[in-house]
Amino acid sequence: MVAAASVVVALGATAGTLTAFGDAGDDGPRADGRPRPEASASLVVPASAPPSSASASASATASAPAARPKPSPGRTARVPRAVTGSPGLYRHPDSQVLDWVRDNPADPRTALIASEIASRPAAVWFTEYDPATVTSRVRAVTSGAAAQGRVPVLVAYAIPDRDCGGASEGGAPDLDAYADWIDAFAAGLGAGEAVVVLEPDSVAQTDCLDGAARAARLAALARAGRVLKAANPRARVYYDAGHSAWNTPAAQAALLRQAGAASAASSDGIFSNVSNFHRTADEVAYDRRVLDALGGPPGLGAVIDTSRNGNGAPADGEWCDPDGRSIGSAPTFRTGQDRIDAYLWVKLPGESDGCKGAAGEFSPSYAYELASS
Repeated sequence: MVAAASVVVALGATAGTLTAFGDAGDDGPRADGRPRPEASASLVVPASAPPSSASASASATASAPAARPKPSPGRTARVPRAVTGSPGLYRHPDSQVLDWVRDNPADPRTALIASEIASRPAAVWFTEYDPATVTSRVRAVTSGAAAQGRVPVLVAYAIPDRDCGGASEGGAPDLDAYADWIDAFAAGLGAGEAVVVLEPDSVAQTDCLDGAARAARLAALARAGRVLKAANPRARVYYDAGHSAWNTPAAQAALLRQAGAASAASSDGIFSNVSNFHRTADEVAYDRRVLDALGGPPGLGAVIDTSRNGNGAPADGEWCDPDGRSIGSAPTFRTGQDRIDAYLWVKLPGESDGCKGAAGEFSPSYAYELASS
């Protein structure tokens, strides 16, 4: 079992100046006295609906998406992974946690939540099937990041039969509609650096699909990566590797290869641990094994969601708002680990998996527990 996506809120505001929490890139001590991992500046805000767990079955459209014109492939050389020279991550100025902090200045939990969670860059989720508006919504984030010289992290999360009908069910009605949505998403990427986390759980969680539906989904993901990279060659696109306690590296790599993750035309590598709790060291070892089994160009790397993995995963495998967890390493491109491109906060700490609040809803008590553990 794995928690799928972090929830999002409706994203309509145009990205603008940072809030009063200032630059999230300071590397001073945490509020509890522990050393603060180095972070680049910026925070996030989502876009709308879901989290979840690997769950039951769902049927998928078995036909592959129809061929359609691709964006002009005027590709440039791949951006080198010289982490030390990379701009910092973008912190979007709107999020549920920021709203709560602004609205509750006198709450005794506010200072800790503000310093440990609200000040951090985190991913912006796009979860609604809204081809008419997704371009402008993506552009609002990428243009806001470009204005600050920072790198946004965007999560595309609209694959049909999402979460196998579980708590994060939804997505596009079929794969042809999904192709249209991806085209619209790609049109908002702009020309600056960006990180795209492509469809959490979409590769690892395919056991609920029959063979034809699985092949069609993986083909749709391969196309999605090509479209995103062609639209903005500076965008880094990462594919779903699940996490270290899910599929074996060889099995996951075989699925990823079918999804286009081994091709430089569609992929910069893989991501793992999204919305989950596994320790960074376990994910680093797992991701390297997946990359070894995957093959492909030597530049492929991995990004790891460290938002809630400070105390590791519960021994019983509980994924839904488990007690005793803690925030992990701050988001950064400076991991110091070979083939690990970034530690990211994809799931925003404090947004419930559905047990300590409605799925995706910000819970101040849960956020405080994570920040103070």
